[in-house]
Amino acid sequence: MKESLKSEIKKLTDEAQIVYVSSVNQQGFPNTKAMLYIIHGGLKTHYLSTNYSSKRVAQFLENPKACLYFCNEAAFKGLMLTGTMEICTDRSHKEMLWKEGFEMYYPNGIDDEDYCVFKFTATEGNYYHGLSNITFPVEEL
Repeated sequence: MKESLKSEIKKLTDEAQIVYVSSVNQQGFPNTKAMLYIIHGGLKTHYLSTNYSSKRVAQFLENPKACLYFCNEAAFKGLMLTGTMEICTDRSHKEMLWKEGFEMYYPNGIDDEDYCVFKFTATEGNYYHGLSNITFPVEEL
């Protein structure tokens, strides 16, 4: 893959404020939700925070297959990553994502039992822009 394309993909994830997260429900249908995008460790690993009591957590505990979708609507660019989602409840992951103001959602602070972290590990990507559609293994980037 060309360096310019790698750069374009990286820019899309770096500038993202919202990411669309898809899980699979008990009937085998995809469920998608927009979430605030927090941090990533390159293209392979992405972290988001959520409530442990959420429907999405229950779905990922049953079936860890997941998809993240990043887009720049104005430029008609999109990146879909497929992989697996892990639910992290340990303090180190929670500390990594904790932000001032989260107390509104987690009144017991960082140790609130309803606060957890999604750790997404990508295996494949699909990038769309300018009528091009490129599928690639994430290790390639």
